[in-house]
Amino acid sequence: MTHEIAIIGVPIDLGAGRRGVDMGPSAMRYTGLQGRLEGLGLRVVELGNLPAPMVETSETPETDSKLRYLQPIAGLCESLANSVAGCVERGQTPLILGGDHSLSIGSVSGSARGRTLGLIWIDAHADYNTADTTPSGNIHGMSLAALTGSGHPALTGLAGRTPAIHPEHVALVGARDLDGAEREALRRSGITVYTMHEVDRRGMAVVIEEAIQVIARGTDGFHISFDLDVVDPSEAPGVGTPVFGGISYREAHLAMELLAQTGGVRSLDMVEVNPILDERNATAELAVELALSALGKRIY
Repeated sequence: MTHEIAIIGVPIDLGAGRRGVDMGPSAMRYTGLQGRLEGLGLRVVELGNLPAPMVETSETPETDSKLRYLQPIAGLCESLANSVAGCVERGQTPLILGGDHSLSIGSVSGSARGRTLGLIWIDAHADYNTADTTPSGNIHGMSLAALTGSGHPALTGLAGRTPAIHPEHVALVGARDLDGAEREALRRSGITVYTMHEVDRRGMAVVIEEAIQVIARGTDGFHISFDLDVVDPSEAPGVGTPVFGGISYREAHLAMELLAQTGGVRSLDMVEVNPILDERNATAELAVELALSALGKRIY
């Protein structure tokens, strides 16, 4: 990992079913993110927020009920991909603050341009739907499918190739809420999946160590995409799609610490922080603490 971090905020909530995640970047910055990164000895470049479309100024979702707000989301993801790719060219490690998980189509695609990237997707959901399988039409539930080549062409080609990430270089950790057709597609995908059953039975350390073998084999490092709803709602209440039975505070930190120790983190996004649903900014604080762990903070 480089020693210069570029922070990019992406205040988008078009991909989600509930409003409010567009305020996530502000909530995370409010915790003193930049100063805390600098306290680790890292140089920080604050790039501000990308201009993001709003529900009030976008076409109605009924334009395509299976791909709600496709065009504004695709446009934002293209802009984000270009911004992230520029950071990578400058030797920076991009830290992207969300916003809903549709933004990862842009962040991961940009980071993967010109190189073979691994991807660890830490999430209660697989986000592996397409227009053919989605029960909601929400694009934040399609991000991982798009990145691995399944979905609308406006979403799948932002890395300059399709797929942006090869399925054999992807590990999904913490899944516990899958749609029926999505589950079947995921089984055929070639993605390595560690559900909460594996985490409970084998422990987070073993799961992450195995996942590292998946995402690091034959790649030029990896991207971490961390959806805060993977953490149990008792510790991360400020998310739009909470699912009980999630990972604990310490399991989340252990995962990030183990990933940091590899030296392979090339980019990172923290998504789905919803301040409207939060309690005293606790979920945003947790997101920032986890980002610090992923970027090198250690207990001792």
